[in-house]
Amino acid sequence: MTLEQKVRMVENLFGQLEKESAQFQKASGLGCVSGCGKCCNYPHIEASPLEFLPWAFHLFLSGEAETTLDMLNGNPNPNCFLFNSLSVTGQGHCGSYAYRGLICRLFGFGATRDKYGSLRLATCKIIREGQAEQYKTVSEAITKGLYVPVFTEYYMQLNQIDYQLGTKMVPVNKALKMALEEVLQYYTYRPIPDVGKWCG
Repeated sequence: MTLEQKVRMVENLFGQLEKESAQFQKASGLGCVSGCGKCCNYPHIEASPLEFLPWAFHLFLSGEAETTLDMLNGNPNPNCFLFNSLSVTGQGHCGSYAYRGLICRLFGFGATRDKYGSLRLATCKIIREGQAEQYKTVSEAITKGLYVPVFTEYYMQLNQIDYQLGTKMVPVNKALKMALEEVLQYYTYRPIPDVGKWCG
């Protein structure tokens, strides 16, 4: 499988999740506080390089992959490199929202399974406490069959695209670096793809 095919498959998976998340948000009424960014401003986020392959590929096509890799290598901050902090209280936003990883897309609006196999909404304290009544209603609705995207199911689909890159869970900035290195290495001796077919 070519790297371009992997990128397309990851993007298709993200597109599917985007639709499901939108449906869940509409049905649940839950939502992030505008400009919050608390979950992104956390030093222990882990992700797989495969989640950021579309981001790395996009940077490669725009000629920014090597510069970004240099910036990442010189960045001592463990918090996500893509997070644009707007204040010391943790407010901010993703600097590359369209290319955010799978973990970023699932957290808040996805569920994990507890040791009994029951689905539990994986969301933040701000939503759990700030929208407590709604959170309780939604949690009960999930136990009665309200559809919610499930972390393990999406990660299994991701792993089927590239097992090695999909199962390697590392700190988020290392995942970003590895994705860039994967793309740069892949095109060392291969022709650069047609930028036109990847735009628009």
